[in-house]
Amino acid sequence: MGVFMPCLQNILGIIYYIRFSWIVGMAGIGESLLLVVFCGSCTFLTTISLSAIASNGAMKGGGPYYLIGRALGPEVGVSIGLCFFLGNAIAGAMYVLGAVETFLNAVPSAGIFRETITRVNGTDIAEPITSPSLHDLQIYGIVVSILLCFVVFGGVKMINRVAPAFLVPVLFSLLCIFVGIFSARHDHPAVGITGLSLESFKNNWGSAYQMTNNAGIPDPNGNIYWNFNALVGLFFPAVTGIMAGSNRSASLKDTQRAIPVGTLAATLTTTSLYLVSVLLFGAVATRDKLLTDRLLSATVAWPFPAIVYVGIILSTLGAALQSLTGAPRLLAAIANDEILPVLNYFKVADGHEPHVATLFTAIICIGCVVIGNLDLVSPTTTMFYLVCYAGVNLSCFLLDLLDAPSWRPRWKFHHWSLSLVGALLCIVTMFLISWAFTIVSLALASLIYYYVSIKGKAGDWGDGFKSAYFQLALRSLRSLGANQVHPKNWYPIPLIFCRPWGKLPENVPCHPKLADFANCMKKKGRGMSIFVSIIDGDYHERAEDAKDACKELSTYIDYKQCEGVAEIVVAPSMSEGFRGIVQTMGLGNLKPNIIVMRYPEIWRRENLTDIPATFVGIINDCIVANKAVVIVKGLDEWPNEYQRQYGTIDLYWIVRDGGLMLLLSQLLLTKDSFEGCKIQVFCIAEEDSDAEGLKADVKKFLYDLRMQAEVIVISMKSWEAEGEQQESVEAFSAARRRVASYLEEMKEQAQRDRTPLMADGKPVFVEEQQVEKFLYTTLKLNLMVQKYSRMASVVLVSLPPPPLNHPATFYMEYMDLLVENIPRLLIVRGYHKDVVTLFT
Repeated sequence: MGVFMPCLQNILGIIYYIRFSWIVGMAGIGESLLLVVFCGSCTFLTTISLSAIASNGAMKGGGPYYLIGRALGPEVGVSIGLCFFLGNAIAGAMYVLGAVETFLNAVPSAGIFRETITRVNGTDIAEPITSPSLHDLQIYGIVVSILLCFVVFGGVKMINRVAPAFLVPVLFSLLCIFVGIFSARHDHPAVGITGLSLESFKNNWGSAYQMTNNAGIPDPNGNIYWNFNALVGLFFPAVTGIMAGSNRSASLKDTQRAIPVGTLAATLTTTSLYLVSVLLFGAVATRDKLLTDRLLSATVAWPFPAIVYVGIILSTLGAALQSLTGAPRLLAAIANDEILPVLNYFKVADGHEPHVATLFTAIICIGCVVIGNLDLVSPTTTMFYLVCYAGVNLSCFLLDLLDAPSWRPRWKFHHWSLSLVGALLCIVTMFLISWAFTIVSLALASLIYYYVSIKGKAGDWGDGFKSAYFQLALRSLRSLGANQVHPKNWYPIPLIFCRPWGKLPENVPCHPKLADFANCMKKKGRGMSIFVSIIDGDYHERAEDAKDACKELSTYIDYKQCEGVAEIVVAPSMSEGFRGIVQTMGLGNLKPNIIVMRYPEIWRRENLTDIPATFVGIINDCIVANKAVVIVKGLDEWPNEYQRQYGTIDLYWIVRDGGLMLLLSQLLLTKDSFEGCKIQVFCIAEEDSDAEGLKADVKKFLYDLRMQAEVIVISMKSWEAEGEQQESVEAFSAARRRVASYLEEMKEQAQRDRTPLMADGKPVFVEEQQVEKFLYTTLKLNLMVQKYSRMASVVLVSLPPPPLNHPATFYMEYMDLLVENIPRLLIVRGYHKDVVTLFT
């Protein structure tokens, strides 16, 4: 009863009393029945959806806003909730205008500006018709609205106690109307009344759509034309009010049972009442009487019309009080969720009255009362109600279709197809009423949605969209499979290794430029990066530290506006942690395919002797796991999006890498900082005679790949003849001395221990000539890069794999010599998969 009575009071409102008989006269009995069934079906399907959602768990304040927001997310919930608030506020104006119009019809002498109609459809009538003036409706409406607002401000608790008493006169007046219809006789109690007549029933079966004036009196020169669509907009508020029970969810004893049963009972009761009333009104009076006497329900009432007048006024004032009481609470509930900062003015503490929201509601209500035309205000209310009903249906449709484990409503009589039909019916009804009003309503809801998504605070309410994203991700992951990805569908999924080679400042989880570089590996920002760091220690002891570090890293990623996720791994050492990461990180074909890390430039300067073994171990792990590697040297100088570069992007294409180096250069060009650069591709020819042929082949290859680049071929002879730069030669000599010293120390240690040569805890086999060759080759490549790429914004070279059985320290010497005096360098190793293709 806590749901049934409020719903019945809100559904049985002003439209039934002062417009329903007129609607029957205009549409005829047949189309009036269709009208009732059509509008009733819309609210019936919405009630089923509402019942399912409301019975799926406990509800808080906010009614439909709470249901929609928790099902479709805060953005949709706030946009539809605000539309429903506007609908309730405007409905208050509609009820006030209905009460005033009834009063002025009952007491014509109270009118200040009287209007008397003596012609109907161009024909003089015997008895002039007095109708309320627009100015009278405005003046009395504003006065009544202000009085109601004072009542709402002064005693909301009293209103809630007295409100059910308003329903008693309504039910009594309904009884008087039906008794009067059955006791009516020819021209009694008024001219045009026929009593229940089969002839009247037949004459009133068809429609009589025509022009009317503002008072609804047929007039060929009138400015309003009525058709079925327009009548839908006028009548639909007579079936609204189904949310009255959910609005009181906080005070219900058993929400999950009361809302479905009470709301459905009220919907079916009122729809049956309307269907019977169509038949009775159509059979009790002539069409002229139906069209000229909008208060026919009072005319035929037994024993006298005053009972119905009192019932109408009490009913409408009670409904207006409910609207002016419920709308501010809805607005306060939206504000209390703190999703939209601009609504913070309407926040209220628990147990306090929403005075600011009530004042705002009163201003809207009085503004709509100034319009003074019930027939214009009613469709506006209808639109906002329909937006809300469509939201409820879509919420149930989404939850039912996804069928998440948490979706277990006690109300079993529901199906996603019914909710979908209900939502479509709401949208169709909106367009039937007025496509202009529909576009304005949907545009307003869309603007609010956009504003909330931009300015609103994020709120995770476990909404259906998150469940939809989850299921879509699972389905997409399964469809990707675990097979090799075709080059056309290849996307870089970089694993950004955040663990620093030295120490970072406190509360800095990652090198500030790593996210900038990660964004450079994505086309238009699309793609996912995985930021990983490793904490040394025991997992049981450092689990909380890992959670805190993960939060810091996630905050850093969001701050840098990089699409990615943060992961923290606790392991006994960096090497063991990385080996676990490279084997297990990711799912299926969504595993990271490129490992990105910073080059350890500080290892010799800060005497970090454990770095070479770790660095080489990571590269070898990537090779074994078939992961591409990108090592960034000069990360401190890497440009951000505001630092424009105008040099070249130089590629030293030495070994086959599946096209990864070419693809990275193209991705760099898509960024604002590198869009002014040009690509140069350097290739090595064994003989001078091969240079032209190789250049032509590479140009043709790049053309087929849709890549623009200048190709430069360097022969081995000219490479051998490169001039030597003093700094690089000194670095080469220093590296030779250090390598010789390391080798001498290893030999002495082996002699003392009588074991083979050992390095990094394992035996090594070193040929001094081979070491010399590695150093010399690296020197020549470094000199060539310095000669040809002095103006380059960034240089890309192939990563030489660590030689087998060489100490890690030797490999670091080779790498240090390679990067010497090159300010910004990407050292790239591809894998045994093509990432570019010639074919469409």
